[in-house]
Amino acid sequence: MERRVLFAIFLSFLVLYAYQAFVVKPTPKPAPSAARPSASPAGPNGAAPAPSVETPSVPLARPSSVAPLVSETAERDVTIENADVVAVLTNRGARLKSWRLKRFHDASGQPQELVEANAPILPFTLRTPDSGLNDIANAALFSVSGGGLDRRFEFSDSSGLSVVKTFHLDATSYIVTVGVSVTRDHDKAVPVGLTWGPGPGDVSEATRGTQPAEGLLYADGGVQRLSASDITKQPARQGDFGYVGVDDNYFMVVALKPGPSTATFQPMTIPPPANSRAAARALVSFTLEPQRTQPLAIFVGPKDFDLLTAMGPELAKAVNFGRFSFIVVPLLRSLKVINGYVGNWGWSIVILTVLINVIIAPLRHKQVVSMRKMQEIQPEVKAIQDRYAKVKATDPAKQKMNEEMMALYREKKVNPAAGCVPMLLTLPLVYAMWAMLQTSIELRGAPWMLWIHDLSARDPYYILPGLMVGTQLWQSLIMPAAGADPAQQRMMQIVMPIVFGFIFLFLPAGALLYYVVGTLFGVGQQYLTNYFLGPPPQRTVRPAAERRVKNKNG
Repeated sequence: MERRVLFAIFLSFLVLYAYQAFVVKPTPKPAPSAARPSASPAGPNGAAPAPSVETPSVPLARPSSVAPLVSETAERDVTIENADVVAVLTNRGARLKSWRLKRFHDASGQPQELVEANAPILPFTLRTPDSGLNDIANAALFSVSGGGLDRRFEFSDSSGLSVVKTFHLDATSYIVTVGVSVTRDHDKAVPVGLTWGPGPGDVSEATRGTQPAEGLLYADGGVQRLSASDITKQPARQGDFGYVGVDDNYFMVVALKPGPSTATFQPMTIPPPANSRAAARALVSFTLEPQRTQPLAIFVGPKDFDLLTAMGPELAKAVNFGRFSFIVVPLLRSLKVINGYVGNWGWSIVILTVLINVIIAPLRHKQVVSMRKMQEIQPEVKAIQDRYAKVKATDPAKQKMNEEMMALYREKKVNPAAGCVPMLLTLPLVYAMWAMLQTSIELRGAPWMLWIHDLSARDPYYILPGLMVGTQLWQSLIMPAAGADPAQQRMMQIVMPIVFGFIFLFLPAGALLYYVVGTLFGVGQQYLTNYFLGPPPQRTVRPAAERRVKNKNG
C-alpha cells in the first residue's frame, strides 16, 4: 500500500484518539430529585441514597423526656489554622464547613476552597446503621473544647447517647486526624463511618476540560480510579486500602491507611449558583466505614508530586500521569529545574520543548530523508499503479502490482515504513509531555506573558490555537510530497491542521504552547534539511520492459 495512504490512516486514527482522550469527558446523569433542588445525588440504578446520609438543617423532634446533657445552646463556627490551611468547623454535627488552601488560589485570587458550599452533605458527617441516631447526631449542637490545632466536640443526652469527635490539624501539612466515638445506652459502642461529600469543590475545574472528579482507591500495590459509571455499577468497595477517597485534576481528599474498611461512593451533580451561566458540576462523595476504631488521618490538599512523594511513593501514584509516567516524572523534574533558573513556567516550557526537539532532531531528519526518497521514486510508483488501475482488488493480477512495487523499493533501497517509524518512536514522549502539562499543579494559575495569565486554563483569545493551526499548516506545506493524489495533499495540508485546531481549541495554554514551539522548531529543521538535501531531482519513468531487462542483466 502506498505510504501516503498509510500516513493518512495513521493520522485519522490519531485524530479519533485525541478527540476521545482530550475532548470527550464522561458526565454522570443525575437522578431527578424533587425534595432537594440544590443538588441531585444519584445512587445506584438511579435510586435515592440512604436517608442516613442526608442531614437536616434543624434538630428533629424528640421525646420531651430526652434532654441534652453535654451540648451548647447556639450554633457557632470554630476556626483552626496552620501554615497551609484555614479550616472552619461548625458545632452543629461537629462537621467541616470550609477548608481553604493558603498557597493555592481560585479565579478571584482568594485561597482555594475545597468544601462545596452548595452540597447537602458536609464533610465528616456521621453515619451509623441507625438512621435515627444519624439524624440526631448530625443536627446536635456539640460542646467544643481545646485550643491551638486540636478541638474536641462532645454531645450526650439523657437517653444514654454519647458522641465524641476529635480533630487534630498537623502544623505544616494538609492532614487532619479525626477520631469518632459513638455509644448508646451509656456504654454500648456503635460502629460508625464518616462521609465526605461531595468533593473536591474546585470550581475552576468545570472550565478547564481536565480530569473530572472520580473515586480513588489504592490497594494491592495499584491505583484504581472510579468514574461515575463505575460507581453506578458498584458503589461500595471493600478491602484493605492504602488510601481511599475522591480527587479531581489538581486536588484530592483521601483517608490514609484506613486498613480493612468499606468505601461507598456516590456521584452528585451540583447546580451552578443563581444567575450564573456556569455549567453544573459533577462531583463525587464517599463514605468510609473502617473496621478499626482508631482515628483516621485524612489528606485534603493539592496533588503536588514532590509533596506526595515525600509522604510515600504509593501516594504519588494518585497523580494521574497515565501509562507513560516513567517518562512524565523525569520531564516534570526537568521542568522544575529549568524553572528554578528562569522563574517563569511559560518560558520554562519553551526551553524544555526546544531541548526535547533537539534530542529527537535525528529521528526527524531520518523521517524527512525517507520521505524525500519516496518522493524521488513517485513517478515510477504512479506508473505501476496506473497500469493496474482497472484491476479489481480481488483479482490475482493485483498481486503482480505488489511484486513490482516491492522490486522497485529494493532497487532504489527505499523502505516505505521508514518515514513513519521515527515519528511513532517520538509519540510516547509527546504523550508524556502533554500529560505532564495537563496534570502538573505547578502550572495552575501560573502566568506566562501578555494575555496568558494561567497556563492551566484555555487561551482566552484563542491566539495559541490559531498559531497551532498556522504553524502546522506551514510545516505540512514544506514537507516533501510523497504522493501525487491532489485530494490527499489537500487533506494533509489544509484539513488536518484545521481538524486538530478544533480538537485542541480548549486545551490548557501550557500544552498549546508546547505544541506551537515544537512545530516551529520542526519548521526550522525542515528548512535546514531541505537546504542540505537540495531540490529533489527530476526523474523520468522508464518503460516497464526496460526495467525488467536491466533487472535481468543485473
